[in-house]
Amino acid sequence: MRIEDRAKSKGVRDAQSSILGPRSSAVVFAYHNVGVRCLSVLLAHGVNVALVVTHRNNPSETIWFDSVAELAVLHGIPVIMPDNPNTPEVVARIRALQPDFIFSFYYREMLRRELLEIPRQGALNMHGSLLPKYRGRVPVNWAIIHGETETGATLHYMTEKPDNGDIVAQQAVPILPDDTALQVFRKVTVAAEMALNACLPDLLAGRAKAVKQDLSKGAYFGGRKAEDGIIDWSQSAQAIHNLVRAVAPPYPGAMTQLMGKPMRILQTMVADTQQGVMNHAPTEQPAFYVKESKAYAICGQGLLRVVRFELDGLEMSAEKFHAKYGAARFELGS
Repeated sequence: MRIEDRAKSKGVRDAQSSILGPRSSAVVFAYHNVGVRCLSVLLAHGVNVALVVTHRNNPSETIWFDSVAELAVLHGIPVIMPDNPNTPEVVARIRALQPDFIFSFYYREMLRRELLEIPRQGALNMHGSLLPKYRGRVPVNWAIIHGETETGATLHYMTEKPDNGDIVAQQAVPILPDDTALQVFRKVTVAAEMALNACLPDLLAGRAKAVKQDLSKGAYFGGRKAEDGIIDWSQSAQAIHNLVRAVAPPYPGAMTQLMGKPMRILQTMVADTQQGVMNHAPTEQPAFYVKESKAYAICGQGLLRVVRFELDGLEMSAEKFHAKYGAARFELGS
């Protein structure tokens, strides 16, 4: 955006402020799609966003989500991207703005006490679970891994301990049996937008009610690494299916070995008791095979239909695998 366009945008907002009266002000820490949609909600409600703090994109990360920085620039809002948001320089800049609120929308760094004490009406975070469940990192992925049938978004006040402040608003969404993390995350993004949009008028007016969390009803979960996607084939078909969909692209994917080659399982379905049956003992080693143009995996308990997979870095259909390797059973895992 050109400087004159930013000035014009700011002039429009100032003119609106003089007509509508004083507006609540906020500093917004945000990233990812939840950050984009929740920042959009604040702007739609006329909040004066004085500063946006976001992250630089990591070149080693697949960037499949929208840009908070681009949205802020579009609206003429100053943007900073500090490596550490808690430095004295950043704290001093935000303190000078005297915001009514600080909001954190999928920002990846913890905000310390010096920042949290600045806003006159509180600092709030949007978390991607139904707190107090799945406090901490990557809550959508963990909810799927644990076989949850619903999750959602929670707006809560921030403290120095992650995700344990009083709850202002929640919105639930379903997790269907074959939903991937990407599909659930898209639902959670909408849930976050709905939760914030519904409570924001009361929040800005100072009449929003907050409910204390019962932390005994949930637990804290840490981040996940690519190697956490290695499949343990001794587990049940349902547990492995949950892992596959929790780490499916754009995440790194569930990984194993087949014929000494790396294999990435991209999509699965839990097979019923008759589907794909090849008579095998319950104690048989986990194995991969193709039957009637469909690929299957024998698990510690039960059978998986392997809908999509890569072998040695190349995606391959069940038909192509059968044409090249035949109908034999191939041991899975290292």
